[in-house]
Amino acid sequence: MTTSQLSPYLSFDGNCREAMTFYQQCLGGELMIQDVAGTPAAEHMPANAQNGVLHASLTNGNMLLFGSDAGGQKITRGNTVSLSLNCSSEEEITTWFRKLSDGGKVTMPLDDTFWGAKFGMLTDRFGIDWLLNHDKAPVQQ
Repeated sequence: MTTSQLSPYLSFDGNCREAMTFYQQCLGGELMIQDVAGTPAAEHMPANAQNGVLHASLTNGNMLLFGSDAGGQKITRGNTVSLSLNCSSEEEITTWFRKLSDGGKVTMPLDDTFWGAKFGMLTDRFGIDWLLNHDKAPVQQ
């Protein structure tokens, strides 16, 4: 059984790769970067976001830091940090998404994704941005 994990998620204005590489140099660990180009998400993003980072993760022991370029959205101080909640089950992500979005605004409905997870985004009633993810188990063959 896996446990849920809450991690910071940083948004950048086109310099995510540079920032996450810097954080890796400072903090060590393994850096994974997925570009926007070549993913289904690319067709929904403006041309100036096509060379950006869709998702990056820096892992060092129990430390986990996520990041991405904003995908053409305006970055201002205050919207650069979100909370990423990696859920342990479909029931958990559905329950937490419903509860956290109560009185807030769903910015991406909870749905299955091309990366094999259930995912959704919301801003809660206090203005805090949340990303909820549940990695589905790989299909056994």
